[in-house]
Amino acid sequence: QLLLVESGGGSVQVGGSLRLSCLASGTAAQSDCMGWFRRSPGQDHEAIAAICTRDILTYYSDSVLGRFTISKDSAKSTVYLQMINLKPEDTAMYYCAADLRAPWPPVRLSDFGYWGRGTQVTVFS
Repeated sequence: QLLLVESGGGSVQVGGSLRLSCLASGTAAQSDCMGWFRRSPGQDHEAIAAICTRDILTYYSDSVLGRFTISKDSAKSTVYLQMINLKPEDTAMYYCAADLRAPWPPVRLSDFGYWGRGTQVTVFS
């Protein structure tokens, strides 16, 4: 079992920055591949970033490439999402996921075995 808890969300002005954290705990806490998804009201989950440390793989969606950075601290069982130059369209609930069970790169939240409850990010002008 694996428990994922996201934190770091909040309200920020356009152009601002936030860093999301996701702490993994449980027997599968050292999951090699982890990812971040987001979901806006009325939209499906969007895969925005993912990382696999063993094969040194990273993935970013076109919508966040160049503005978001995913990183993983295996010693702390934590994955981070640094977000800069935030835009109103980044407003969404952000979820982290772990234990990739589908080919790379991940597309759907169900490509992972576990995901958290999410943290809300709101970008206002």
